[in-house]
Amino acid sequence: MGPWLENSEAASSARIGPADAGPATAVAPSDGRGPAAPGVHEAAGARRADEEVNTYPNLVFIELLATLGVAAFFTVVSVLFNAPLEEIADPAVTPNPSKAPWYFVGLQELLVYFDPWIAGVMIPLLLIFGLMAIPYLDRNPAGRDAYEWSARKFAVTVFTFGLGLWFALILLGYYLRGPSWQLYWPWESWAVEKPLTNASWSFPLPWGVATLAVYGAAGLLFPAVQWPDFRRNLGGGRYLVVMSLCLLMGGVVLKMALRLLFNVKYILVTPWFNL
Repeated sequence: MGPWLENSEAASSARIGPADAGPATAVAPSDGRGPAAPGVHEAAGARRADEEVNTYPNLVFIELLATLGVAAFFTVVSVLFNAPLEEIADPAVTPNPSKAPWYFVGLQELLVYFDPWIAGVMIPLLLIFGLMAIPYLDRNPAGRDAYEWSARKFAVTVFTFGLGLWFALILLGYYLRGPSWQLYWPWESWAVEKPLTNASWSFPLPWGVATLAVYGAAGLLFPAVQWPDFRRNLGGGRYLVVMSLCLLMGGVVLKMALRLLFNVKYILVTPWFNL
């Protein structure tokens, strides 16, 4: 038994010896392309450690100071300046224009271009859940745990566009809509009320169906042909979902442009809904 135990211990020591010898003598694992030079992975790990900092206290203290600074700034502003409140509401007089609070003015502006159930329910839900889903549908491996534009160009661009669209609706409704919800440029006075115009028109049904078909087909086919790698990386199902969300968001902009530039009320008119 004695010699057998001694030989076994010697063999075990020989097997685990290189791993215990320290980073200077340990064999670096291979990446499949051949053995790596000793110390390569250790040097890479050391470089990553030098580039990283702990969230606490480095980031937490900066966020705390920023929070305190913003709170102090708004406290001083609220003490020095009165809120722009209007006179006491008169139930016998309806203000013209009658606007919602600024954070709901975007929905009120959408009512100019779409039916109420589309403007108040469908579009906001699609914007919210679509913008939440697109970064997760993006399968760009370079963007994992990275948020800069260079690593996630598609996701960041689409999300920024959608967020900018929502704030553009708010600015348009809050600053450029005057009496009777007419469009007033900044240099035009609200004291001069513009006459109401009923010259809007809608596409005939065949034109509307053809326009939507061409828009949808071009939106799905053009990116697949122009950027085939993008289509291949996403896969069929993801590509269809992503491009459908992008087309719906782009359709809001196109419908707004048609109404503002050409006074088009509806592209598609049916007995059940109008678009």
